[in-house]
Amino acid sequence: MTTQAEAEMGKFLLATYRLRILFRGVFLLLALATVGLALSVLQQEKQLSYNNYQSNFNKTRLQISATLRHPAGQLALLNPPADKQRASLRPLLLPYSAIDFDDQNKVQQAIAMSGCLVQYGNEGALCSGIGNNPWAGGFIYIAGNFNSNQLVSHKRGNESLTQAHRLKVSVSLRGQTYRWIAPFEEEIAPARQNQGVRGRWTGFNESEANRPNARPIRDFRGWAWQQAICNQADQDDKDTDCQKNTFFSLRLPIPVLQEALFEKKRPVWPPQDLDQMEVSLSVLPPDSETALLDSKNAPTATPFSLKDLQDNLLPGETLRIRKRDAQNTQDDLINLTGAFEQIDDSWNVLTRLIRRLPVDEYDVPMESRETISTPLANYEVLLKGDVRSVSKSLSVVASRVSWFVGAMLLALTMAWLLIEVSIIRRITLLTKRAVSLSKTMKRAGELEQFDVSDLRSPDELGVLASCLHDLLRRVKEDVERETIRTEQEKEMWHAVGHEIMSPLQSLMALHGNADDQSNRYISRMQQAIRVLYGSASPSEAFQSTVLQVSEIDITLFLKNVADNAPMVGIPDVSYHGTDDVVMVKADEYSLEDVVTHVLRNAERYRKPGTAISIQLQNTETAATITIHNDGPHIADDLIDKIFEYGVSDQHDSGANGNRGQGLFVAKTYMAKMGGTISVQNVERGVSFVLTLQRGNP
Repeated sequence: MTTQAEAEMGKFLLATYRLRILFRGVFLLLALATVGLALSVLQQEKQLSYNNYQSNFNKTRLQISATLRHPAGQLALLNPPADKQRASLRPLLLPYSAIDFDDQNKVQQAIAMSGCLVQYGNEGALCSGIGNNPWAGGFIYIAGNFNSNQLVSHKRGNESLTQAHRLKVSVSLRGQTYRWIAPFEEEIAPARQNQGVRGRWTGFNESEANRPNARPIRDFRGWAWQQAICNQADQDDKDTDCQKNTFFSLRLPIPVLQEALFEKKRPVWPPQDLDQMEVSLSVLPPDSETALLDSKNAPTATPFSLKDLQDNLLPGETLRIRKRDAQNTQDDLINLTGAFEQIDDSWNVLTRLIRRLPVDEYDVPMESRETISTPLANYEVLLKGDVRSVSKSLSVVASRVSWFVGAMLLALTMAWLLIEVSIIRRITLLTKRAVSLSKTMKRAGELEQFDVSDLRSPDELGVLASCLHDLLRRVKEDVERETIRTEQEKEMWHAVGHEIMSPLQSLMALHGNADDQSNRYISRMQQAIRVLYGSASPSEAFQSTVLQVSEIDITLFLKNVADNAPMVGIPDVSYHGTDDVVMVKADEYSLEDVVTHVLRNAERYRKPGTAISIQLQNTETAATITIHNDGPHIADDLIDKIFEYGVSDQHDSGANGNRGQGLFVAKTYMAKMGGTISVQNVERGVSFVLTLQRGNP
């Protein structure tokens, strides 16, 4: 019994929480689906970003390789970045053995390809360098351009050099400084259309330049080529204010370098102190010391350097360049790392989450090694990728996605809270109060006050609560009225029983003789009154009756019933069966009520002039009584219901005193005596079959 109660309680609790579990489960699944969708999108984005990073890494590798193989890259390899930037001009090791300084086109092409020019704004540009072959001579080459008016040539024999355009050049190295002054001397050439001015730079030692009969330096060579047209298209070429571009090239003899070539030991080239050499050049106009171009000014653009490769690196990538035979990392020419963008620390959690998302080939190291050949040495270029940059860059995307995911989760949470507070909570209160009401009715059979006024509202659930409140109020009123009616009916049965019992006692005194047939029926009437006396209803009275079951002779009993039937208005009743004594277990008065109810029912429906037969058949364990009448069959929809209380095929049965309780009493009494009763439609009429247990022989 306890297990069944616990099972029922478990089912009830499950039913109570089912709606809440359903709603919360749905919202939980929606939240998980939202997070799962976001993670799936991030995983796909990570895969795409990783594939893009691989492609960009290969592009970076190819771009760096192509840059370093270009003469400008060769120049950067041959001239590693200095530890300290200096404003003065220093000679660079050129990727050429020498420069053909006499040919304008070749010089321009060489310095343009190598990218050695240092820009000085609108004033001009300079390139200073040495060849990569020591046997080409210990020379420093300078080439560049500047803007000026028509070049003024120095007249030979004129001791003053200040009346012409001139160059002031100095080179400092190894504790020595060489200084030259080189005036411009125009070269006389056949006049050609659109041909500018061409001439030489004649070099003199600065200390001897103003001496009479000063001789130029033989190894100092230089050329200048001035354009024929003005820089401004709207100016006349003959205008004195016309500014023209002049390109020049110089070859400076450096005795210290030349002497080192003829020493017995093999010369070291390029010179180890190349980065310590300083070159200075200024272009002066006639009769003025204000330079048109001065290398001591701060440059606006410097030649390409290995440090400039950092702009090609993606965040986290590292680039190492060293000579092929270098053993230690200290010998690296350059070691660069791509800079990370500053990322807010609040997204570190997203970055760690993104790193855990699985991606194909994500753990494969990404690096490349290449060898770049130059005229002096081979260089190894090692480029390593850093896939962490994928996660950090993707965290920016994840931060934007997180706002949408957070908004969706917030919307789900608000929807859940709204349903939880406005619907689930109120349904829970309704459920608890309904359960309490159900328990109260089961326990006491009364309705307690079911107050749901706090749940009333204009919405659907509030309307439902109001309807339930009004409905339960009406039910309570109906229950109260039914209770009053039941009490009144009980009092009525009590009064009826009391009033009938007194006359029956007087009749019993008059017919007290056992041989008197009236005595038997008076006794049955007293028993019926005792059954109904004080009961709430007839059905309850019959069901609560306790019978005195004993053993009786069913043969003698049925003969007496058949013989006495005419006395109660049921004629033509005949008995068919054995004359032997057959003992059965039954209550004699109750069994007589059962048979009488069946006989009255048969009397009501038999055809006129036909008899009612009572047949007895017995076995070792049971006795079967069949009461048959020749009449109409019982309807199929009624044959299984005729033993229920109040069931009758006569619509006005109550008005005629027939309450539909006779067969109900018969079935109830048969069950209390351990027997059964049934009905069946036969070929001619209807048969009621009563079965009783056999007693001791």
